[in-house]
Amino acid sequence: MLNQSVLELKEISKKFGDRQVLTKISYQFYPQRMYGLVGPSGAGKSTILRILDLLENPTQGEIFYRGKPVGAGRSERLKMRRRIGMVFQQPVLFSGTVLDNIFYGLKVRGEKFAENKDKLEDILKLVGLEEMEKQKATTLSGGEAQRLALARVMVLEPEVLLLDEPTANLDPTNVNMIEKVLLEIRERYGTTIIIVTHNLFQAKRLVDEVLLIYDGRLVEAKPADEMFRSPEHPLSQSFIRGEIAF
Repeated sequence: MLNQSVLELKEISKKFGDRQVLTKISYQFYPQRMYGLVGPSGAGKSTILRILDLLENPTQGEIFYRGKPVGAGRSERLKMRRRIGMVFQQPVLFSGTVLDNIFYGLKVRGEKFAENKDKLEDILKLVGLEEMEKQKATTLSGGEAQRLALARVMVLEPEVLLLDEPTANLDPTNVNMIEKVLLEIRERYGTTIIIVTHNLFQAKRLVDEVLLIYDGRLVEAKPADEMFRSPEHPLSQSFIRGEIAF
């Protein structure tokens, strides 16, 4: 159901020691939408991703998956994590070939290679690595490695894809390729995509909704075209004008 959120944060706060990192973040994320988390460095954007991926526990507040609160039970949290994929800024590649890397997650889940051959070939084509399936993963360029990381996640068909600065430090060609892959993923799989980016131009051309995070708070959230055309909050206006340092 498109009118039901996939993930919801409700009054989420997070402290590391005495440092308040997030304060009462509430938001709902829906299917087939791409969300951009923007804001200066240290605002708390990556912490939000880690909480959504259950890598961090909030100090206060609740996470909801498909309308139901996510409890502390291990089996319940594992079930949710199987529906979420995470791609970090610096992907860690496994030893072996490109194809070995993509098949790894399926192998861990007890899947057979022969039964997934078509899916693997399709994912290779999706990320433009079909000519490199036998190449050692550790020999890939930065852009190729990031596309491999995307393929490794998407072969598991997650409902939610989380990305932390996936195109940082990449050349324009690879940035363009990855953006095209993300748009295809959203359309083909109906995936909810949440991306942290410092690139306002990327957010403007790529995402459906922009969330401005500043000093651990959700300052403003609205459709991308509205955010860039008519931000309401003074901090949003300053950020869009480039007056707040990244």
